[in-house]
Amino acid sequence: MTVQALLANKIEGSQSTKLVDLNAHDLGKGDVTVAVQWSTINYKDALALSDRAPIMQGYPLIGSIDFAGIVETSDSPVFKPGERVLVIGWELSQPHNGGYAQRVRVPADWLIPVPEVFSTREAMAIGTAGYTAMLCVLALEHGGLTPDRGDILVTGANGGVGSIAISILSALGCRVLASTGRISETAYLTSLGAAEILDRAELSAPGKSIAPERWAGAIDSVGSHTLANVLAQTKYGGVVAACGLAQGRDLPASVAPFILRNITLAGMDSVDTPKSVRLAAWSRLARDLNSAKLASTVTEVALPEVPDQAELQFRNGAMSRFAGIGAGAATSGRQG
Repeated sequence: MTVQALLANKIEGSQSTKLVDLNAHDLGKGDVTVAVQWSTINYKDALALSDRAPIMQGYPLIGSIDFAGIVETSDSPVFKPGERVLVIGWELSQPHNGGYAQRVRVPADWLIPVPEVFSTREAMAIGTAGYTAMLCVLALEHGGLTPDRGDILVTGANGGVGSIAISILSALGCRVLASTGRISETAYLTSLGAAEILDRAELSAPGKSIAPERWAGAIDSVGSHTLANVLAQTKYGGVVAACGLAQGRDLPASVAPFILRNITLAGMDSVDTPKSVRLAAWSRLARDLNSAKLASTVTEVALPEVPDQAELQFRNGAMSRFAGIGAGAATSGRQG
């Protein structure tokens, strides 16, 4: 049996990606074979496919850090053929083949059942971005934040993490402030539940080490000066969840917000999160996210188009995407 896959290879320092037919035994190590229906085009995928960052740890390799599909064969007692499953993170697109293929073989421990309320397509419209957004929401709740504590700021609001975070937080009764560089998308952000829109320029330049209090907590996918300014304006006892570095990986901040206002900065990792936390996050997504709100952000592209779609991530400050591969198709979301 052969499988179509988008295979990356590097020869004499030059990386290329092309659609190939692979033998089933080349799919990767593991005890469960999944017929992939959908995957996504995340920023990390774009970095890997373009070789802008050393994400892939060996070649040839199939890209994509997440996928959803149907169990085809299983040597594990936990999963049976016909079950709907998803995988996010772990070693996908690093040493292990990812989801840009019609089939992938993975360890059973990586698999999460797709919640009954979601189709596999909806699961990947949520994807890594939505799962990360929920991890951030859980961190805010763990820090004691409730809607009555005050506004919650979401930076990078038009991106995948940001847009889903807004939807979840507003559904939980929070008043959400959305920071974006695309003020033209105000109507979209408002439709997700944002109460107020901030121009990202308010936060992206160097600022004071501590400033007047504005929000009880925040979800930040931007980093650098933006995160520093977010911390400086967080209210006493507030919580900030950091999950991205769109502006930069530096943090030109002060200890002042931490020692004067008792601020908590919580880091979010979506790759190696324990399975128990993953299950809790997807259970909450099934309860608290209206997936219908994502419908207008999703487009589908053919598998051979994935490299070009990934390249769009680097144009005009573009996006954290919802995207997928299913029977040779992919879905992608709006720009951030």
